[in-house]
Amino acid sequence: MKAQKIKRVDLIFDSTSTKEVLVKAIKMKPEEIIQEVLDSGLRGRGGAGFPTGLKWKYAASEKGAVKYIVCNADEGEPGTFKDRQILEDAPRKVYAGMAIAGRAIGAKQGYIYLRGEYRYLLFKLMEELVFFHSRLKELGYDFNIQFRMGSGAYICGEESALFESIEGRRGEPRNKPPFPTVSGLFGKPTVINNVETLVYTVEILDHGAKHFKEMGTSDSRGSKVFSISGDTPKPGIYELELGMTVERFVEEFGDGDTKAVQVGGASGFCVPRKKFRETIIGFEGVPTGGSMILFNSSRSMYNLLHNYLDFFDEESCGQCAPCRVGCQQLLQGVVSVKAGEKDSRYLDELVKLAKTMKIASKCGLGQSVGNAFRTIVEHFREEIIY
Repeated sequence: MKAQKIKRVDLIFDSTSTKEVLVKAIKMKPEEIIQEVLDSGLRGRGGAGFPTGLKWKYAASEKGAVKYIVCNADEGEPGTFKDRQILEDAPRKVYAGMAIAGRAIGAKQGYIYLRGEYRYLLFKLMEELVFFHSRLKELGYDFNIQFRMGSGAYICGEESALFESIEGRRGEPRNKPPFPTVSGLFGKPTVINNVETLVYTVEILDHGAKHFKEMGTSDSRGSKVFSISGDTPKPGIYELELGMTVERFVEEFGDGDTKAVQVGGASGFCVPRKKFRETIIGFEGVPTGGSMILFNSSRSMYNLLHNYLDFFDEESCGQCAPCRVGCQQLLQGVVSVKAGEKDSRYLDELVKLAKTMKIASKCGLGQSVGNAFRTIVEHFREEIIY
């Protein structure tokens, strides 16, 4: 018997009056805004899932007259294209989310770091921003937003590398601590959220924390926008409740022959058919920044793994040896095993290397390379060996 169909949601793209939400936010005390976001249980929608309200609370507690709000619109994860759609269809919500965050922590300046490939959106976004700034002026609220363009570097999706890029330097991750809420952009307390997270804060203030909290699960509150692609008859962008199983997801979006789902893009986890029923899409299972790629039996999982490793080998900034050398060795290793130059047991050594990279790499790129590697090797070993 088929499981109940998953519930679709319409928060992100609904017709919210950002003016009314801003008026409400301006009337609230900063701590009241933060508490509302905390009460909602909203966690960052970029994939890491840090509690949004807690991040705002930390930044608000820092002393100093200058603080920043940064919107991460770099969206470089393979298979992810939902932020692009949000920027196209709901830019004022993104701006409003930044202004609300500014009100909450005491920041008057915001930056949107826009993926270089999305430059074609810039003219329309700037038009909307001019209108938004005039709206803020009407309301007597002092907050300014500027755009900064990326240049196609995957590493600049990492928050501190993004700061380096905005400041005019090569995009490389910084040592932590200090964390951005203490010393972020230009060395000042900074809140950085992705596009989707900021829009949800607008909806939380509009509908209330309780409404948002009623969706999802205790560990994964609310809904999520998914970029769905691959072997599916329903590709596109969908907003769904968090907490569904991969099985329910596949019943809705699969083609009847789905053998694996890559949850979270190249840096995410490959879930095989035998794990569909038990695997939850959410922070208590497999978290995702939004990318959901379905693969049917016609696909080679070796080719998939090779493609991912080739991507990471190219995109590693090279700053730390575990990532720089590790990416090269993982790629060369699977090629050697496939060619018969290395024994199949060499895959076990490569898995150990991937685990070491997760511990020793400086940032999320090197730390996450092993996610897809380990899960594909574990569940589709025979496709790599033969």
